[in-house]
Parts: sequence; C-alpha cells; structure tokens
Amino acid sequence: MEYLEFELPIKELEDQLQKCMVIGEESDVDVTETCSQIEKKLAQTRKDIYKNLTAWQKVQLSRHPNRPYTMDYINAICGDTFLELHGDRNVKDDKAMVGGLGKIGDQSYMFIGQQKGYNTKTRQYRNFGMANPEGYRKALRLMKSAEKFKIPVVCFVDTPGAYPGIEAEERGQGEAIARNILEMTRLKVPIIVIIIGEGASGGALGIGVGDKVLMLENTWYSVISPESCSSILWRSWEYKEQAAEALKLTATDMKKQGLVDEIVKEPLGGAHTDRKKTFETVADKISSHFEELKKLSPKELVKTRMEKYADMGVFSE
Repeated sequence: MEYLEFELPIKELEDQLQKCMVIGEESDVDVTETCSQIEKKLAQTRKDIYKNLTAWQKVQLSRHPNRPYTMDYINAICGDTFLELHGDRNVKDDKAMVGGLGKIGDQSYMFIGQQKGYNTKTRQYRNFGMANPEGYRKALRLMKSAEKFKIPVVCFVDTPGAYPGIEAEERGQGEAIARNILEMTRLKVPIIVIIIGEGASGGALGIGVGDKVLMLENTWYSVISPESCSSILWRSWEYKEQAAEALKLTATDMKKQGLVDEIVKEPLGGAHTDRKKTFETVADKISSHFEELKKLSPKELVKTRMEKYADMGVFSE
C-alpha cells in the first residue's frame, strides 16, 4: 500500500497496530486493550483527514497509483461480456483510448474511456492516458456505432490532457476534439459520463459531453492542471496548491456551479481502498441514470442535452 504525504499519520498508526499485534502473537502479553485504543485512534484519524481534504489533496488522491482505471471499472462491471473494439479506421489504434461493448445485467452499453498504465512499461504503452487524434476519432466511431444500434454510451474520463505532441497537432488534435464535442451534443442515444480520476482540459471534453455527468468524490475537472496553472501565473510549480484552490476544480465546486449532475460517494480514503464497493456503486449509478434517460425520445434527449450545456455559465445578479 502506498501512502500520500498527508496520509502519513495513518501509516504511522497502522504500523503501530501491526507491531502491537506481532508482540501479542509472539509473547504472552495481553495487548488487546492497547490494540483497541490504536484502532479507535486510527479510525478517528482517517475520518479527520479525509473529511477535510484540500483541493490539492483531492488532486493527489485522483492520481493515486493504486486508484482503479477505466479497464478496471469495465472488467469489474461487465465481466466476460465486454468486447473491446479497436482502431479509428484511418490511422491506427490509440492505446490511450479504449472502448467496446459490454453489459450491466441484460442491458448493453458502449463503454469508452482513457486508460492509464500501472508501471513504466504500460504507462508508455498507454501514453500516460493522453490520447492522440486517432483516439478521439476511435471514440467517435464507437459512439456512432452505438447510435446506429440504439445502444447507450458510457464514458469514463481519466486523463491529464490530450497528447500535446507535434505529430498530434499535425494530425488535427484540436479538430478531433471539437468534432467529438459537436457530435456528442446531437447523438441520439443516452450518454452517461463519469469522471473517475483526472478530468483535464480538452482531453476530458473530447468524451465529456453527456446527458448525465457524474464525478467521483475525489476527482477533479478543470481547463488546466494546478501545476500548469501555477507555472503560467507564477512561473513556478511551487504554487500548485494555491492554483488548485483558485481553479475550483473539485467535485463539490463543479456541482455548485452546475457543471456536473451528481457526486458519487467514494469509500473512506478513496476509490482504491475498497474497489469492489466503488465498482458496485458506479454500476448502480449507470443503471439508475439509464432507467431515467431511456424514457426520453431521441429528439427529447438531444433537445435536453443542448439546453443543459447552453444554460451553463448563465447567472443573474
């Protein structure tokens, strides 16, 4: 288990508890009371830390190396029913963007999302979850297939941004993202978007337009990362914590501004602390929102979706 800097008090108590239990096993000393006190203190410390997270700490949790990624959700939710589909039918298959058909219960869905790697080799293979234009074009191809066969679309957003390389720009990165945004606004099937980690910039928006947009509790969604914002405004990454607060990028901020529809509760400590519970919660949310959306006709879906995004940013004094 890996610990973030602000989680070190938890690590210290867990180490104390482990040592206490070892002493009890290896000697005749009764350590029941001591272990019980440490467990109580550990539970309280966990509550105190995770109930008062700063914006920057939530950003750190969204990047936790043990946090589940898109394929973890898909495999857990769909099991053996998932069939991955590849390629944009133009350039190549972008490994940073995954997608395919799967089922929750008896209902089929088209699942699409950015995929990060688990170690150095797979991170390079997945390009750190940063899709190229062909990744967004693959996503659009899958969405259009879903529309043709009247299958709802589920998008998992988890990216530090679209790939900013020269070759990506040469192949039309901006156009690919803009095309996806346009086409998603008028897709005639339900779209459910879930931010499961990082939701950065146009890289997130390229698969981020939906009838229902959900955010896991310890995720972020913003036009720019705190580090990049800090480097632009202060010419240094040292002010990333202030930048995170100023950007209003947490799930609570997004819900307050009307940019997402629902915050999905995570287990105490983050999605990685109880993966099974997280997967079950997300699957339930997908099913419940689809039950609501399937009552609308294709025309009503598109009209409601467009009105939803047209109303964003509107306020009265």
